[in-house]
Amino acid sequence: MNKKLHWATIPGISVVVLGILISLSPLGRKIAANGNDLYLKLKVLNDIIGIVNDYYVDVPDWDEVMEGAYSGLMEKLDPHSFYIEKKDISGINEEFSGKFEGIGIEFDVLDGYITVISPVAGSPAEKVGLEVGDKIVKIDGESAYKIKREDVSKKLRGPKGTAVEVTIRRKGVGDFNVTIIRDEIPLYSVSAAFMADDSTAYVFVNRFSGTTSDEVRKALQRLKSEGMKWLVLDLRNNSGGLMDQAIEVADLFIEGRKMIVYTRGRIRGSNEEFYSGRIDGYEDLPLVVLLNRGSASASEIVAGAIQDHDRGLIVGETSFGKGLVQRQYPLRDGSAIRMTVARYYTPSGRLIQRPYDGTLEEYYEDLYTENRDSLLAREDSLQARPQYQTAAGRIVHGGGGIAPDYYIKYERELSRDTYKLMRHPSRILFEYTTQTAEEYKRFKTKKDRFFSKFEISDKDFEKFLEMARVKEISVDYEKIRKDADYIKMMLKAELAREFWGYDEYYKVIRVHDNQVEAAVQYLNEARNMLVRAAR
Repeated sequence: MNKKLHWATIPGISVVVLGILISLSPLGRKIAANGNDLYLKLKVLNDIIGIVNDYYVDVPDWDEVMEGAYSGLMEKLDPHSFYIEKKDISGINEEFSGKFEGIGIEFDVLDGYITVISPVAGSPAEKVGLEVGDKIVKIDGESAYKIKREDVSKKLRGPKGTAVEVTIRRKGVGDFNVTIIRDEIPLYSVSAAFMADDSTAYVFVNRFSGTTSDEVRKALQRLKSEGMKWLVLDLRNNSGGLMDQAIEVADLFIEGRKMIVYTRGRIRGSNEEFYSGRIDGYEDLPLVVLLNRGSASASEIVAGAIQDHDRGLIVGETSFGKGLVQRQYPLRDGSAIRMTVARYYTPSGRLIQRPYDGTLEEYYEDLYTENRDSLLAREDSLQARPQYQTAAGRIVHGGGGIAPDYYIKYERELSRDTYKLMRHPSRILFEYTTQTAEEYKRFKTKKDRFFSKFEISDKDFEKFLEMARVKEISVDYEKIRKDADYIKMMLKAELAREFWGYDEYYKVIRVHDNQVEAAVQYLNEARNMLVRAAR
């Protein structure tokens, strides 16, 4: 309902009252002490409200107008401070606990469009192949241009089993439609934990929520009983979460009383230091941490502490560079703001936060630069970034994000037709493996043989393509055949999920993941680091 602010027709009274309140408040005293001209700005704002209220062509919807003003104010502070409407509070809070039903993406509204920052591991969005940087330009045929952040969840979330069609815009590819079947989005943190071989363990942590450290600890206990002697900790596309959980996870691997992270801000309580102290951790376990540009915030706290203490090696790509600490403040109408109050620093003193001098769009577009790590490794770039030393004297650079000790680019070159087939709304891979699982059921009791010997045959691959033809999926099947090895792997992974679950699903995929393969190769060097540190 449209509401008219009658008080705004006499702006002088409101400004006087507002001025008195500000001058008497702690905020007002700070403004006066700092010599800021905020009082004038508030009078200008009041003038604008009064003029709009009295002379705008229509009666303003002040709920909508003021919420836009609140959002704009927060967005001007930094990329990670924002206003939360009352109706969205429960949705925001459940990101770190409980469950919800929807498609499962981390997103932001950039350049007017919903932009995928990261698909949630195991979610419907990941299964249909949504990628970092994809823009959702339509939802169920309706334009999503300039959609409000708070309206995104309203459009994309919905009961399990219902469908939503989104139109995706991807760089270098024409717009295409994807139908996504909503599902319960699991908010567990450990997507997969398995033994890659007799001694090498792999743990994939997708977020840092209220149960993360407990989940990781339980996973490590199980893997230790299965023979774990080395560990690859995969934090790729982990967009962060709760700082205390990141500290507890890092504490699992760092011995003694050593700094994990510290924060600096200007309010009381924002300058804090956090140290390790567990006595039942895994400080002697050779460790490699995998990062990519989707690894942010809490992920960077863990990786930064591991790297600065020479506790393990970082492999992959330079991380996102989100080093701002937010606190949520409730407002009197039931809404809230989540605002930056401090910055994260690694033990060596590196600021994790990437510079954000430009627009919000520029801030994220920089992240998607194809040769980002090569640009960061240039001599002129390194000279411009502050230099720090790890505990053992290795040189590391500040300036935002955690740079890997060994840069390994993720390699996966597939044809557009293969992508189209993989993301088809019929969920052709899932349907094929569901229909043929009975034929392969003999492997259900022979897991080891399944992983070591079983492969999708050429004959079965042709059956899969025939199913696609029957469904009249319009793709170039000759181009599809060029990606046969990848599709066979995905079919095998779907079978593994059908038989045993997501640990086994990811085990099939990660065996063919070049960054994971590289991480395993560096485990011996990680062990040598531990040996040198013990001398």
